[in-house]
Amino acid sequence: MNIGRTLVLAKNVFQEVIRDRILYIIGFYALIIAVAFRAIPEFAAVSADKIFLDVGLAVMNIIGLIVAVFVGTGLVNKEIEKRTILVLIAKPISRSEFITSKYLGLSAVLGVLLAAMTLIYLGFLQFAKMSYSPTSILIAVGFLFLQLSLITAVAITLGVFTSSLIATALTFAVYLMGNITQDLVQLGRLSRNPGIEKLTQGLYLILPDLSRLDLKNDAVYGLQALPTPTILMNNAGYGLLYSFLLLAIAVILFLRREF
Repeated sequence: MNIGRTLVLAKNVFQEVIRDRILYIIGFYALIIAVAFRAIPEFAAVSADKIFLDVGLAVMNIIGLIVAVFVGTGLVNKEIEKRTILVLIAKPISRSEFITSKYLGLSAVLGVLLAAMTLIYLGFLQFAKMSYSPTSILIAVGFLFLQLSLITAVAITLGVFTSSLIATALTFAVYLMGNITQDLVQLGRLSRNPGIEKLTQGLYLILPDLSRLDLKNDAVYGLQALPTPTILMNNAGYGLLYSFLLLAIAVILFLRREF
């Protein structure tokens, strides 16, 4: 795989997604935060700061998830439906470069969106003089980026071999299940049924454990009580490795497709 060629393709993907007016989402986020900033103290004066901290990160998560799923599942299918894939594969571009560039391009878009939303979020926190840990917030946003990048890899992988609609539904299902995989294992143990235990253990091994990349509660309610640097590095490595394996699967599936 040619790294330079992959980065050029990723830049094209980035520019293509940006041209779809995806950055308007930043204004939408600012509007939601402004409304929450004014409305939350009216309903919860005592814990308004914590609620606002939670809402800001939660909305950032939801917006990023929607972009990762809806854009990610259509990146490959859009090329197939428009038949532009025939032009691309006729050029000296390997299919692994094609898939990797899609992933890197959309990940870059998510990075820009999260950076812009984080600046808006921190601006409101500073303006309101709320008590918060900037380091905890930035680490939580960094891990949110890893989580969304992993979901992007899921979306692209599913979009390679099925329609955008089905891939979208399946990616949302993976996201929801991935956030409760540890709870599923505990549920299997409580059931005391060997069959259910094996099923929940299997789901835990197959599905991504997204709770390892979710630090919102630690940042909002724990403030300084984030996991140790070793645990953070292990969890970050887990997210990157899982994304790499998904992309490898996507490349294998894409190699077997005929156009």
